[in-house]
Amino acid sequence: MSTVYLNGEFLPKEEARISVDDRGFLLSDGIYEVSAAYRGRFFRMDRHLDRMRFGLRELRIAYDPGDLPEVHERLLDENGLGNVEVSTVYVQVTRGVAPRTHHFPPGPVAPSVYAFASEFIRPSREAWERGYRSITVPDRRWSRVDIKSIALLPNVLAQQAAVDAGARDAILVKDGIAVEGSHNNLFAVFGETVVTHPASNLILHGITREYVLELAMGLGYPVEERALQVEEIYSAEELFFTGTTTEVRPTVSVDGRAIGSGGVGPVTRALYDAFLQGVAGAPAGAATARS
Repeated sequence: MSTVYLNGEFLPKEEARISVDDRGFLLSDGIYEVSAAYRGRFFRMDRHLDRMRFGLRELRIAYDPGDLPEVHERLLDENGLGNVEVSTVYVQVTRGVAPRTHHFPPGPVAPSVYAFASEFIRPSREAWERGYRSITVPDRRWSRVDIKSIALLPNVLAQQAAVDAGARDAILVKDGIAVEGSHNNLFAVFGETVVTHPASNLILHGITREYVLELAMGLGYPVEERALQVEEIYSAEELFFTGTTTEVRPTVSVDGRAIGSGGVGPVTRALYDAFLQGVAGAPAGAATARS
């Protein structure tokens, strides 16, 4: 029986209850965040909190996430996850319980805060080295993707399209631009230049995305943040996705077309190795720089 956190209490998951009048349930009026811990050490928690504060401010939800690091730590302890290789904590904050209206409640409402922890099973290195398949799908999301909103139906439909096609990831395409994945950020490699979409309102500003960009620059790879035409991704030497529960994941084909040689490329491999060293506690520059 797992222990969860709900509105100031730690309790068995089976006893957690959310009101049917919660605006998250009725209107998807809220945000969420997922943080990874490596053997009990949370990765860039400060950046996750910064992103939460941004989303809460943009949605005008009155909640201070300053106490959440302690909640995260206790959830790991309560669920026996302090020493596992990788675990995650999901936290969701909604505007709270109020009569259903299309405007904000007129009076003060206490936000609903829910969090739970789980173990993350990383794919084997053998599976990773084989790479994964992706498909392209239309990006039907709203224009404020930089807010980590719980309104994820377009993402769900895109990912289900990937599942139906036997692929691992979906690449969202908007006005001819390959924007990002359905639940992760997209990178392309041309030669040794690492390219990803700029951090605008059209993508989620990924914490892992930010870290991988730092790793790429530290390893000496040229970096470009620019829009990627969908035709470009088919001609890229390498493609990969990044995210908290994606880490660094290589794509070896898109829409049935092989990417580069059809295998995992050297830049993706170098960045993944640097990522693994970094989250294990090694200095970010511990990986060998390119020649």
